[in-house]
Amino acid sequence: MTNLIDGGIQHSNLFVHLPLFDEIFYEGYLEEKVRKYKAVREDQPCRILVLNVIRKDEDIIWDALDDLLKRCVIDAASRVRGVYNFDLLTVDIHREVKTFSLAELSQTILKHAQALAPGATQLVKYSSVYGLLQKLSHQDWGKMTFKTSVEVFKDKPSYLDLLVKQLIKNFEYSREPGILLLNDLSQTPLFDAQDAMQQQRLAKTVADQIPYSMEFPPEVYIQDRNGVRELLSGSDIRQLP
Repeated sequence: MTNLIDGGIQHSNLFVHLPLFDEIFYEGYLEEKVRKYKAVREDQPCRILVLNVIRKDEDIIWDALDDLLKRCVIDAASRVRGVYNFDLLTVDIHREVKTFSLAELSQTILKHAQALAPGATQLVKYSSVYGLLQKLSHQDWGKMTFKTSVEVFKDKPSYLDLLVKQLIKNFEYSREPGILLLNDLSQTPLFDAQDAMQQQRLAKTVADQIPYSMEFPPEVYIQDRNGVRELLSGSDIRQLP
């Protein structure tokens, strides 16, 4: 597998606020839109589950960027020979809507695709776009499948705990340390320290869903354009600097 650290994934909006790792490997989808990574820090393996999310009233912006990204992949596919997957890992949606260049990203994907041998993978970086490109086989024609996952949160922000529960339930039987990351891509973040109902529900979710008997209670983070918060501090919620 490809060590994503070598491609700079630690500087992406996905990992920039998290602890520093020596290795990060992408392992695909766990279920629905939850992605899984395996990381290593100080020789200790760590499982990372990530859910990218955007609030419902901003999903039109995501749809527009998603369409542009698909056009880039289609353009690159028309100029390569072989079958590829391009899996978008993360992107700063609102930043790219203003500065995105279809031609530049298409050329970046093309350059990496032409250098790949069948079975090889490469982390592709353009601006805030990070995607994993894999060549499946060589052919006389080109095909590139675009994959992505962003959860559109349709409930009120007060019910943000529902997304945290979705991550926690996938970690219940883990036998190694882990990080659960809710990565909010919204311009107006879902997390609101002034929303008393939201804060109470988050605190209860963490207290109820993560028993103290767990050998490796996971670190639980919510991050957005305002920073990152770690939810598992006893039953308290605190904001990290």
